[in-house]
Amino acid sequence: MPYELKFVRQVEFADTDMAGIMHFANFFRFMEAAESSFFRSLGFSIWPDASSERVGWPRVHADCDYRHPLKFEDIVEVHLLVREKRPKAIAYRFIFRKLNEQPAREVARGNIVVACVSRDQATGKMMAVPIPDSIADRIEVAPKELLDDASV
Repeated sequence: MPYELKFVRQVEFADTDMAGIMHFANFFRFMEAAESSFFRSLGFSIWPDASSERVGWPRVHADCDYRHPLKFEDIVEVHLLVREKRPKAIAYRFIFRKLNEQPAREVARGNIVVACVSRDQATGKMMAVPIPDSIADRIEVAPKELLDDASV
């Protein structure tokens, strides 16, 4: 669907800290990997080639609430949902579920808001710009009932 993606990844040794659990910052790396995969699933890249309209997606808000740890070799599903689509920004919700437990256990929830920006050729300054139609037309906001189930 153009409003969600389920991304599965294994926790690698390099993702863990000295306590043997996934370091908190790596949850954000997993969110970004899911976002890139979401863009690819819609037929484009988060970093378009020179023939495409060149825009960037800096983070303007990020948070994550941790409920249970992930450990080396755990299998985790990152469920990306488009929470909101504004003219110049997209808000995502991420739900992390540990799949190697039955039933799968929710371990964390995160949110990221990205702004659509372009670099001014004259000044080099980044400025918020409308999301190009070629991208905006392919992304929808998740249905309310999905977001209600995934509310923080």
